[in-house]
Amino acid sequence: MLRSAKELEGYTVTATDGDIGTVRDIYFNDAHWTIRYLIVDTSGFWQEAHQVLISPLAFQNVEWATQRFHLSITGERVKNSPRAELDRPVSLQFEQTYFQYYNWPYYWGKEGLWGDWSAPKELAQGAWVTPQPSQAKYDHHLRSVKEVVGYRIAGSDEEIGHVQDLIVDDQTWAIRYLVVDTTTWWSGKSVLMAPHWIERISWEEKTVYLGLPRETIKNAPQWQPGSPVDRDYELRLYDFYGRPAYWLDEDKEARRNLTANLGSKK
Repeated sequence: MLRSAKELEGYTVTATDGDIGTVRDIYFNDAHWTIRYLIVDTSGFWQEAHQVLISPLAFQNVEWATQRFHLSITGERVKNSPRAELDRPVSLQFEQTYFQYYNWPYYWGKEGLWGDWSAPKELAQGAWVTPQPSQAKYDHHLRSVKEVVGYRIAGSDEEIGHVQDLIVDDQTWAIRYLVVDTTTWWSGKSVLMAPHWIERISWEEKTVYLGLPRETIKNAPQWQPGSPVDRDYELRLYDFYGRPAYWLDEDKEARRNLTANLGSKK
C-alpha cells in the first residue's frame, strides 16, 4: 500500500522488549529513491537520550492503526549499535560498520532496490550472511525527507509549486511519488510525479526540475491529499504521461533475481 512519508513522523518504535523512541526523520537514497533508515529519537524512553538509525531490515511489522513500528531486534541491541553523527552526512564507511554489527547483507552493489531483492524482508531472510567489505561502486547519497519537503518544483518553462510530501510503498519502502503542491497557481490542486520522471535536482538551490511544461503538469490527473493512491489512479497517471509503469519493470527484475538466486543454491 502507498502511504505518506510525512505521516510516519511521530510513530512509536517498539523493539522486542519494549518501546525505544519515536520517528523524528527518514533518510532515503536518491539513486534508487528508497527509504534506508528511520531516525529514531529515544528521548523519554531511555535515560541516555540520543538518536539512532533503524533500517527497514529490522522491521517485523507496522501497526498502522496505532502508528507503531515493531522491530525484530531488542532495545539493548539498538542501544549498543554504531551511532552516526547526524549533523553530518552518513558515510558509506558508517553504513558498512552498521550492517556488519547487525550481521545484515548490504543492500548496495546490486541493481535491485534491496540488493538482489525488491523488499528488505526478502534481503534479510534470503541472504542472511556475514557481509564482506564492499568492492562495488556505490553512489552514496542519503537525503532527509524533512529536507526535501518544501523544495521548489520547476517545469521546463517556469516554477510550478513545491514538494508537499513523498508517497512510500510500505512493502518495498520505495518512494513512488513526490506530491507537488501547485496551489500558488491553481487553487487546491496537488499532483503526483514519479521520481524517475525528474530531469535533475539541485540540492544547493533546493529545486526539483521536471523537464515538462507547466501546462502539461496542470492537466495531469489531480490527487487529493489524504486520499488513497490506488492502482486505478496510478494507471491514469502513467497513461497521461505515456510512461511505463514501475511495477512491470520490478516484477521482471524480481523474477530474474529469484531465478538467479535459486540457481546459485543448486
